[in-house]
Amino acid sequence: MKLVVQNFKNGKLSVTDAPIPALQPGGVLVRATASLISAGTDRAVIGLAQKGYLGKAKARPDLVRKVIGKAKTEGLWNTFQAVQNRLSELLPLGYSLVGEAVGVGADVHDIKVGDRVACAGQGYAGHAEAVYVPKNLCVKVPNGLDEESAAYVTLGAIALHGVRQADQQLGATVLVVGLGLVGQITVQICRAAGHKVIGLDLDKRKNALAVEQGAAAALHPDDPNLGDTIAAATSGQGVDAVLITAASKDSGAIFDQVAALCRDRAKVVAVGDVKMDMSRRAFFEKELEVLQSRSYGPGRYDSNYEEKGQDYPIGYVRWTERRNLQSFLELMADGRIDISHLTTHRFPITEAEAAYDTATGANDGLAIGVLLQYPNEVTDSAPKAPAIKRAVPGKIGLGVIGAGRFAKGVLVPAFMGTNQFDLVNVASARGLSAVALKDKYNAQAATSDPDEIVNDDAVEAVVIATRHDSHAKYVIAALKQNKHVFVEKPLCLNREELAAIAEAAEASSGILTVGFNRRFSPCLKDVIKHFDGRGEPLAMSYRINAGRIPLEGPDGWLHDPAIGGGRIIGEACHFIDTLQAVTGARPVSVTANTVNPGRATLAGNDIATITIQFDDGSLGTIHYWSNGDASAPKERLEIYGSGRIAVLDNFRRLDLSANGRTKTHRSRNQQKGFAEEAQAFIKGCQSGTPPITVESLIDTTLVTFLATEDIGSLD
Repeated sequence: MKLVVQNFKNGKLSVTDAPIPALQPGGVLVRATASLISAGTDRAVIGLAQKGYLGKAKARPDLVRKVIGKAKTEGLWNTFQAVQNRLSELLPLGYSLVGEAVGVGADVHDIKVGDRVACAGQGYAGHAEAVYVPKNLCVKVPNGLDEESAAYVTLGAIALHGVRQADQQLGATVLVVGLGLVGQITVQICRAAGHKVIGLDLDKRKNALAVEQGAAAALHPDDPNLGDTIAAATSGQGVDAVLITAASKDSGAIFDQVAALCRDRAKVVAVGDVKMDMSRRAFFEKELEVLQSRSYGPGRYDSNYEEKGQDYPIGYVRWTERRNLQSFLELMADGRIDISHLTTHRFPITEAEAAYDTATGANDGLAIGVLLQYPNEVTDSAPKAPAIKRAVPGKIGLGVIGAGRFAKGVLVPAFMGTNQFDLVNVASARGLSAVALKDKYNAQAATSDPDEIVNDDAVEAVVIATRHDSHAKYVIAALKQNKHVFVEKPLCLNREELAAIAEAAEASSGILTVGFNRRFSPCLKDVIKHFDGRGEPLAMSYRINAGRIPLEGPDGWLHDPAIGGGRIIGEACHFIDTLQAVTGARPVSVTANTVNPGRATLAGNDIATITIQFDDGSLGTIHYWSNGDASAPKERLEIYGSGRIAVLDNFRRLDLSANGRTKTHRSRNQQKGFAEEAQAFIKGCQSGTPPITVESLIDTTLVTFLATEDIGSLD
């Protein structure tokens, strides 16, 4: 997507490509239709960025103090690098837009997909084709209100809060200093509230516009008739309130001038970015009250309110940031405020540089409301850089979702047997099995709600061992919370889920792996080593005596495409991954055949032969057969290549042949790699490097989909 940014180091403004932001809980993903350039605010931001190092330092002495403090504690070189990194940042511009909600996160109840919404917030409602906005900075647009007017929502809320701070009664006289966007809107709000309004601005064109919209008068600050005009409008008493909506760093003269125009005990409200430099005597003699207006209202600069969605009770804080946004839209929808005349220019987002030149006065002509407009479709054109995976040193806080037989009997014992995990919480549908694991491993909690585990900050890694149809949901949820994720096979059941997982894995700082334990088996490690340095492709035959699972019965769900995915997706993925591990190559083509797929007594894809071609020329055949004697050994893998042979029988006997000699290795127990898999996952969590690449996980899963589809085509 396209968005407008500025390089803070050199001040250059540009339109760049970036990924569409991710939808998060507690917020809304919005496709923009129009956004408003705020000339005053943006002029200040751009002006600061365009300054040299000395100019930036003079403008932001607070940051200079931080730099000096950092140099004292961390040294000059580290401080220099940190400053350079900060200066090289690209800053998004804009903070007021309108658009369509295209995604709604959890805990957002008053907005739905398809709603027209208006949004606020620096860093959120920027000039971009798509934005993510927390719910307290996003409000529905009332029916009947045009989109261009709704794009003014943030500036309107700023003006509205300033008027609320002045807190004047019906019939009061209000002086508005600075008749740019916020000033012009302020004039209208004051008129709608029953106030008499007088404007003050250096630009006679803006003064004339204010009068057209209902100001009793609007004058230049140096107008010799200013005092007489104020006196005539107030019966010689002076104005009841002053709203300073101008932006100025040299504002001492402004404050002294407005003090002379005020009545006793009047209010002076600083709405714009003005320096609070004033003569004490002028304000002391009239006992004037000087107030700051905090942008859009209560909630601004409170991260709990803006980012976490924690609202203030209406009984204690009537007009919050969000309520001001909504109120301004309703005033326009009711016809009490009309700002259509304020839009002087419109530009497509691709011409943002020209739009800013116009809005900030670089081009001639009167520019007040400058809008950026957006296409109907958003293209996610920017390549997405993978998130940096985080490393977790020391013991890892573990959460387990699913406490069935396999989890209790194999997975959790393997993980906890490493002494590298602290079991934090266990979730199971019925709760009781979770309690058993909790008690056995001294976990902190047991629950029936997997979300408790996903959202628990103490959980750094998540093991998912639920039914197959829920794997994708929990994997994505955990990755979005930047947890390290281990999911028992299969990864997911369809392409849509796989695409969503791939996207989540790329964006997450957590690693992802699947319970393909066989590649970690010591036997298979010996097989791989046996073929080190081979100069030709491998021919591989993998026979699995899978055993029959009746279509009806407690495990019949494994055959259900919607729940278990079928046995190729649900189990044959193990053997596809094993062949990938042996070859170190990627699969490039797949074919599959099955025995009598139409017979009612057979599942359809549990007696199948799958043939895979790899990109190094190797060929693998998987014979997945469920129609034999289940008491016989389950697995036999034969591999041929470069004058060598490896035969692995059920992970208990391994024959390695080369140069006319055969070495046999026997084990009293199967070595299927569960303990080694747990150790590999630990290393992945501690280093940030997954034990199996996401690319390989995707390849394996796609092969199972293709094989199942190839079998299905025979029906």
